[in-house]
Amino acid sequence: MRAALSSVPGKQQQGSEFLRDVLEGLGGKTKTLPCKYLYDEVGSRLFEEICAAEDYYLTRTETDLFTKNLGDIAREIGSGALLIEPGAGNCEKIEMLIAELNAPRGYYPMDISPEILQAAEARIKCHLPGIQVWSEVGDFTQPAVWDKLSTIPSRKRVVFFPGSTIGNFEPQKSVQLLELFAANLGAGDGLLICTDLVKDSVVLERAYHDSAHVTERFNKNLLCRINRELDANFDLSLFAHRAFYHPLRQRVEMHLVSLRRHDVSIAGIRVEFAEGETIHTESCHKYTINGFNALLSKGGFKPIRHWKDASESYAIHYAQAI
Repeated sequence: MRAALSSVPGKQQQGSEFLRDVLEGLGGKTKTLPCKYLYDEVGSRLFEEICAAEDYYLTRTETDLFTKNLGDIAREIGSGALLIEPGAGNCEKIEMLIAELNAPRGYYPMDISPEILQAAEARIKCHLPGIQVWSEVGDFTQPAVWDKLSTIPSRKRVVFFPGSTIGNFEPQKSVQLLELFAANLGAGDGLLICTDLVKDSVVLERAYHDSAHVTERFNKNLLCRINRELDANFDLSLFAHRAFYHPLRQRVEMHLVSLRRHDVSIAGIRVEFAEGETIHTESCHKYTINGFNALLSKGGFKPIRHWKDASESYAIHYAQAI
């Protein structure tokens, strides 16, 4: 059901992109919330816990694959590269990669969180003091956030996009994101990107509904954030975490399921929930190698090489901008 207006939000709230996105997402026939809002300070800490969970294979598989093939990856990138990381993480992998590269130009992280960028810059400067760091606060899916990049001279640019983050985007949006990457690279510049591969649904669903219930806390934290920042009154006990694999769409979907009919107020706006109605909070697409190569080609890249783990559950791809 669509949101019903009961009062007008204040000016500050009306101008909030977060509020706008929440009301738009919850006002549709199918309720959704942008997954980027899962990663506030609390959400980011919970995600770190998820990455360390036994059921969540993705992080340790990627780290192991990355470590084993680091020399090959560095040789593929070549010398003099400026490493660009949209959505900076804990810098563990980028630090290893920069240390392995021949005469790297520097590091350019982007993130919506100033705190994450400050931590990333501090870590690189501490562990790799000779590396120059530029950083940019903002949503890396927006073209304006990339503007400063044009002022940094470099022999080669390489976008580093780990964590299977590309899987959080719908197919059309993922092509648009790849096109944005390509638009800020020159012909022959690189893209190093990681993907989770199609596999048994039991393994996939366990990763997103772990036995320690950390993913449930992570998912429900989004409602806590809306309560705190948008003057809302979500009752977390009225929602259940659900994660399942959709084989036709080749993706795991995360939802919050309303356990009974009730209303929620968000900045004075009433939103109705039916029993069993869900909020779709995140999609995590899984790929085949051929399928992802086709996606790269649509986005303006030429697939060059990929690395897979022994069980063929995860892949690192290197591609060049056309």
